[in-house]
Amino acid sequence: MAPGSSIVTVVPESDCGDDGLSESLGAIRLDVDSTSKPWSTSLASVALSSLAGLNDLLECPVCTNSMRPPILQCPNGHTICSGCKHRVDNHCPTCRQELGNIRCLALEKVAEQLQLPCKYQSMGCTEIHPYKNKLKHEEVCRFRPYNCPYAGSECLITGDVPFLVSHLINDHKVDLHEGCTFNHRYVKPNPYEVENATWMLTVFKCFGQHFCLHFEAFLLGMAPVYMAFLRFMGEESEAQGFGYSLEVGGGGRKLTWQGTPRSIRDSHREVRDSFDGLIIHRNMALFFSGGSRQELKLRVTGRIWREQVP
Repeated sequence: MAPGSSIVTVVPESDCGDDGLSESLGAIRLDVDSTSKPWSTSLASVALSSLAGLNDLLECPVCTNSMRPPILQCPNGHTICSGCKHRVDNHCPTCRQELGNIRCLALEKVAEQLQLPCKYQSMGCTEIHPYKNKLKHEEVCRFRPYNCPYAGSECLITGDVPFLVSHLINDHKVDLHEGCTFNHRYVKPNPYEVENATWMLTVFKCFGQHFCLHFEAFLLGMAPVYMAFLRFMGEESEAQGFGYSLEVGGGGRKLTWQGTPRSIRDSHREVRDSFDGLIIHRNMALFFSGGSRQELKLRVTGRIWREQVP
């Protein structure tokens, strides 16, 4: 194996006697018997010489995720993860042979012995995990991409924070403000149209970080309400280092909310449905708006601060 490879576990030497397989895997040797010839022959033909080759070998051809035991194979030696068997109607996606319940024990042994770097290594993750734990780590890796926080559409874009900030500004035409205080006015001519209406997202750059301010209207049961809340563009552990307050008022009255911003790891709907923000019932919002109560005119002010570390 080439120097610098991230595979660190050596498996006992194979007794299958396949020289091509030994050359292709270098220091990794398979402990399998000769009954796995269809699999070992196909493996030798791949001529793996790098970690990338091993990752390709362990990739399911259907879902493209890394396969974990049990790994199934067709009579011709093509492999597929057990979770995708029903998705291909029990037929091999490569040769269309019936899959049955034949397990690829040799490939499972390779998977059990490997230690591999996180697939988000290029984004900064330096962790190495046994193959069986790799997928679990990647599901919660702090370097995995974030989903687009825009709530006005089901946007499928993912990326790191700088990329998403640029995406929000250029593709969703979101306003970016610098500073840790804000004063926003929300106006709606017909305040009686509130059924799940997402209104506005504003991004703030404060303390070198980015925050998303959401304001929207929806039905809470049968009651129309307005809600404002803040999300942090980063991990939850980092979000805990900040606090924020929101205030809305009028006619000598006011409502105030104070809390911790939620990470954008939590979806917009998760935050909204947990009521983790400033909630204003429509009658109160119209009272704050003044005038004839036929038009919504709400002014929401707020502030973001760093929490003091004990």
